[in-house]
Formats: sequence, C-alpha cells, structure tokens
Amino acid sequence: MAVQALLFDLDGTLIDSMPHHGSAWAQWHARRGLPFDEDSFFARTAGRTNAEILADMLPGASEQELKALGDEKERLYRDIAARSLELIAGFERVRSAARGRGLKLAICTAAPLENIAVANARFGLDQQVDTIVSPADGLRGKPHPDIFLEAARRLGVPAAACVVFEDAPLGVEAARRAGMKAVALTTSLAATDFESFDNLIAAIPDFTALDLSALTP
Repeated sequence: MAVQALLFDLDGTLIDSMPHHGSAWAQWHARRGLPFDEDSFFARTAGRTNAEILADMLPGASEQELKALGDEKERLYRDIAARSLELIAGFERVRSAARGRGLKLAICTAAPLENIAVANARFGLDQQVDTIVSPADGLRGKPHPDIFLEAARRLGVPAAACVVFEDAPLGVEAARRAGMKAVALTTSLAATDFESFDNLIAAIPDFTALDLSALTP
C-alpha cells in the first residue's frame, strides 16, 4: 500500500531531548539516593508514560504519589529543555518534502502536554503537523499501538499506509502492533538494537540520512 502519512515520535526523534530526560532522571534518582544507569533505563522505559514507569518501580505507591513523582521529574526536564532543546537534524527538510508529496503528518508521543508545549514554543511543531496524539487523549503508552492507531484514524488513512519514525524499541514494537512499518533513528541506541523487528525498513542517524523518495516512490 502506498504511504500516505508519516507518524513521528517526539523525544529523541523530532527533538534531541533524550540527554535532557536522562539528566532529569539522574537528578530524580540522586535526590533519593538511588542508583541510575541511563542506557538500561532508556531501553526499558522509552515510549512509556511516567505513571507506567513509576508503577513498575514503586508497586505500592498510590496514583497520587505516582503523579507527584512523575511531575517532579518532568519539571526537572523542562528546566533543562527550555534553555537548550534542539531539533534532530534534517527534520525541516523532510517535513517540507513530505508536504510536497501530499503526505499527512502526525506527532505520536508519550510526553506530557507541558513537555509538548515546550517543543511547540521553541519550534512551532504544532503548526507543522496535522495532529498531535498522546496519552493525554486517554490512550495507553507504547508498546501498546493506541497512539499510532488514533493518529491514523484522525488523519483518515489506513494503518498500513503509515510509516512510523521512532528512536526506541518499544515505539517500533507499538508500530508493529499497529500494523505499520517503522524507521528507527539511532539517536539513542545502535541500529543493532532494532534488528529483531520485522516491520523495520531502515535505521538512520538523523533525518539528513533519509531518502524520502525511497519510502514514497
């Protein structure tokens, strides 16, 4: 089926935020005297909501406690990101080329609305895509396919006509469950970390390496 839409994860895919998230989580853990290994933590949690991450870490915590702990971490992130967040290289070129081909665009992210607002304020991303879908819409985080399927529904295109761009295995798995092909960005992990996915069509370091005509001939 011909590609009709491109669905982009946000953190680590459109914006170079993962180092900032890593710093925020490191500070969060340090405040509690807890050990923190950024690489393994990212591999386990990228694409999941804070509530899902923290519920696994603190199984006895109440919903209110989990929310407060997650909000603390996100405030740490926003303090950093508001000063130094940058786009992943090449996205503006790809966005322009996609629009020239008549493709629809969506951002599909597990990020809280306040974090999305930081990216929108710095880069105007909300003006450059057709829709933004997140767990704030009452959807489950990745690896569940909910966010991608909702984006396809809003865009009015079949799931099989969407290509997902992700930087995390959980996101590629969510795309697989949604019946979508995926392109991995190796901004945080190596291409070998995505080799097991049969829906993966490419692994690229950033958008400057993307040949859009190969995806949408």
